[in-house]
Amino acid sequence: MTTFKNIILLGRPASGKSEFIDFLKRRSEFERKDAYHVGKIYELDDFLWLWEKFVEDDIWERSGHKRRYSISNGHDYTITDYTLLDFCLARFNVEHPKQPQDGTIFIEFARGKQDGGYRHALSRLSNEILNNSVVVFIYTSYEEACRRNEARYQEKLKHSVLAHKVPEADMVRFAKEIDWLELTDSKPLGRLRVRDIELPFVTIQNEPELTDAVALGERYGSALNELHKLLKDNN
Repeated sequence: MTTFKNIILLGRPASGKSEFIDFLKRRSEFERKDAYHVGKIYELDDFLWLWEKFVEDDIWERSGHKRRYSISNGHDYTITDYTLLDFCLARFNVEHPKQPQDGTIFIEFARGKQDGGYRHALSRLSNEILNNSVVVFIYTSYEEACRRNEARYQEKLKHSVLAHKVPEADMVRFAKEIDWLELTDSKPLGRLRVRDIELPFVTIQNEPELTDAVALGERYGSALNELHKLLKDNN
């Protein structure tokens, strides 16, 4: 029962990447391996590293100095130094070898076209990562991603005054124009060449939004099974 070693998980902000991982976490170990080819889950998400920098900015501001990476309205943060995006890609290369090798490592991020898009981002990942990876792209339209971003924010507000959402400026930057369909010739499944490495990929159409576990299982399972077959053909 072979499982994916690395899944590079891509998609617009609020497209459903976190929900995808959460769904897999809720499966039993046997079901996750048998139906989805995913082992014990380890996560590397560059949002956490960006958030660290935002918090550092808060500290700089409180110490009487200028913010370095972001602006804040007291609830949300907007990036002002976009070199942070390449910093995060470099950090994936540093943090990945530290992860346990007894499961499936998820490498999660979103990139807009104006920052080089997914073509640039994937080219920044190390051969060590790419040689053992498949790519899963969770696809929603820009309009649907914006709708979910707002809906989830309103839902979180019911439970916490600390709720936050992706600011509109960052939704535009990371979600409005993306190069994924261009990069893959709009194919739902195939191989993507990065340097001299061919990465098996699948695009999961994540509209309409589903909440039923059975329906989600069919959507995710079908895509991951096709991807696993493609990976086996590679080997």
